[in-house]
Amino acid sequence: MTDITTVPYYKVRGLELLGWRDMNHALDYLYQDGQLRKGTLVAINAEKILTMESDPVVHDLIAAAEFKYADGISVVRSVRKKYPQAQVSRVAGADLWEALMARAGREGTPVFLVGGKPGVLEETVAKLRSQWQVNIVGAQDGYFAAQDRDALFRRIRDSGAKIVTVAMGSPRQEILMRDCRQVYPDALYMGVGGTYDVFTGHVKRAPRLWQQLGLEWLYRLVLQPSRIRRQLRLLRYLAWHYSGNI
Repeated sequence: MTDITTVPYYKVRGLELLGWRDMNHALDYLYQDGQLRKGTLVAINAEKILTMESDPVVHDLIAAAEFKYADGISVVRSVRKKYPQAQVSRVAGADLWEALMARAGREGTPVFLVGGKPGVLEETVAKLRSQWQVNIVGAQDGYFAAQDRDALFRRIRDSGAKIVTVAMGSPRQEILMRDCRQVYPDALYMGVGGTYDVFTGHVKRAPRLWQQLGLEWLYRLVLQPSRIRRQLRLLRYLAWHYSGNI
């Protein structure tokens, strides 16, 4: 399938995921005919699916997002198992964010950044401007009081941003994007977790070979053995996958 206007959807545990073939396909879809789509973009991995099924709030937040895509290799493998003819590839959220920022720089798309530590956010803004000449129209670190949320939403609206990326972790970033869209729906919102930390070099990502082999989770576990409990939860997802209950 080559028409970017007819990107297929594939269901995994009831979620409809966009079937992007590769990064260029994803970018062309989001920037269809030069016009950036509006809505919420959410990366889906096995851990997020498990959380959805145990947390009704997270379930509703993710289900309401317009654009859901397979960020985790486990989810991609489930799609391929369930739909043998599917031409779908993993599009890692961190890579998609960088590619989207590079495209925004070329297109002059206004961008507003939310989240991260103050110093990391400042570095992110500076690097985006120097590396891709991204038009950053506003930024707010993740350390703001609850009573300041409405003022932040108005700042985002008044900035005219067309891309708003939020690095606050799940489900905080999904909640913030949902609430901000009530004030300002005219943008593409993207939850990016710890991407700013990776982009600025404060957190090391798995080497490319590990990523290609689908072992990024193992690399993180080696660096952070405390993640073992989180990884053990994934056994439930593997049971769904191998039993065909996807």
